[in-house]
Amino acid sequence: MDIRLLRAFVEAADRQTFSEAATALSITQPAFTKQIQQLESLVGTPLFHRGRHGAVLTAAGAELVGEARAIVDLATRFEARAKRVGDGEEGHLTIGFGLSSIGVAPRAVAAFRVSSPGVSVRLEDMSSSAQVDGVRREELDIGFTRLPVPRDLRAVSVLSDHLAIAHPAHWVPPADDTALPHWLDEHPLVRLSVGRGPGLAAQAARYVADVGAQPTIVQEADDLQTVLALVAAGIGIGIVPESARNIAPRHVGMRRLRGASASWKVGVVWNPRNETPVVRSFLDALATLPPVEA
Repeated sequence: MDIRLLRAFVEAADRQTFSEAATALSITQPAFTKQIQQLESLVGTPLFHRGRHGAVLTAAGAELVGEARAIVDLATRFEARAKRVGDGEEGHLTIGFGLSSIGVAPRAVAAFRVSSPGVSVRLEDMSSSAQVDGVRREELDIGFTRLPVPRDLRAVSVLSDHLAIAHPAHWVPPADDTALPHWLDEHPLVRLSVGRGPGLAAQAARYVADVGAQPTIVQEADDLQTVLALVAAGIGIGIVPESARNIAPRHVGMRRLRGASASWKVGVVWNPRNETPVVRSFLDALATLPPVEA
């Protein structure tokens, strides 16, 4: 049944005149009368007595108007919510982030909540490779990953991160880059496991190969917090994202590494097949943030 017919029925019952009801619905009175006639034909009985004093519900009309009103109210609420969803103002987002984006991802979510308070957001701490898989499978709506990403996904760069040496306070690396490879070879290395952080492992491997170092790996850990805890305990040094200083214990120092293989871009990534209005609203909110450094 056309919801317009039920709206006309309820409007006429409330106003008790077809002319005022037609005006309220922004249609002509003949068009309005036709809608009422169509509805009466569908239900098989007159719904109004019409006379000099307007339109009065028949017994059948009085029986049906309450249910019609409930349906119209439900349809009105649905239309309003559908518009909010279509405008990206309501829904939900699942967002992946990693250590490099631990500063920008929460800031982006905070900015997004201001413009879209009706959207629920869940943040997931994941490696870049896991985020790419999640975005591709549409299990994640948005990811904050190292760039580049596969060509079937879309991404926008949001910041740069750099490799750094995490070191115990009493093992201070040289400021001179030319002396650094020898220093790296003299100190045991604690690293994040390749399975947990394949992007970081590949980045660190490229760096040590470029500078000609061959550090000895003494222990692996499944998360950066453990790597940093082992560094703080004096087990070894770590080659970590410089952004890890945000979670480093107090007695762990950081020395940024330089060179083309020691930095990378971090971007927001999404699946074009899953570019919903909520995803687009989030990207618009992200675009309002000033550039940040990890």
